[in-house]
Amino acid sequence: MDSAAPTFKIILGSKSKARREIMVEMGYEFTIMTADIDEKAIRKEKPEDLVMTLAEAKADAVISKLQIADKQVNDNEPTLLIAADTVVVYEGMIREKPSGKEEARQYLKDYSGRKASTVSSVLVTNLQTGFRKGEWDRVEIVFDEIPDDTIDKLIEEGAVLHVAGALIIEHPLIKPLVKQVVGTTDSVMGLPKAVTERLIAESL
Repeated sequence: MDSAAPTFKIILGSKSKARREIMVEMGYEFTIMTADIDEKAIRKEKPEDLVMTLAEAKADAVISKLQIADKQVNDNEPTLLIAADTVVVYEGMIREKPSGKEEARQYLKDYSGRKASTVSSVLVTNLQTGFRKGEWDRVEIVFDEIPDDTIDKLIEEGAVLHVAGALIIEHPLIKPLVKQVVGTTDSVMGLPKAVTERLIAESL
């Protein structure tokens, strides 16, 4: 970012390691505040509606925390709150984080030799002005066959248990088995860079 750009602070309303890494790659400094909402309590039929509603719920929860903590937002310097959510869509069904190892195993077996999509939302709120805007992004992933022993290793290691649809395409065990990605890897990981950059610019 050039020195002539407006200065602002960013709060990332997410505990996702992948989202943190993407924000760092984009060159932003930020603080982290987690929303701690019951995501399963929010239901929508369309994945696009679900990820947008969840991002809004996360943003509202973080704003409530800030108000309870009575943290003053500096009027000279805008603070942008970035909230996001991702789900996997497989054969029209929405998949969130697996409930346990068996569900994660079934998810991974389903993807073998087939395709799945991710739908990710980004919501940026300017805490100084109240301006809020969000967008969603969809990516399609086509997989080669995923061997059972690869699935066993992924389950044993455990990272797939904590992500939507047990899907981590950047994982060293999965990466060679991804035949095609129609869209961007950062969107699959939970934070589409281009959408995030655009929303930050519009929010300032």
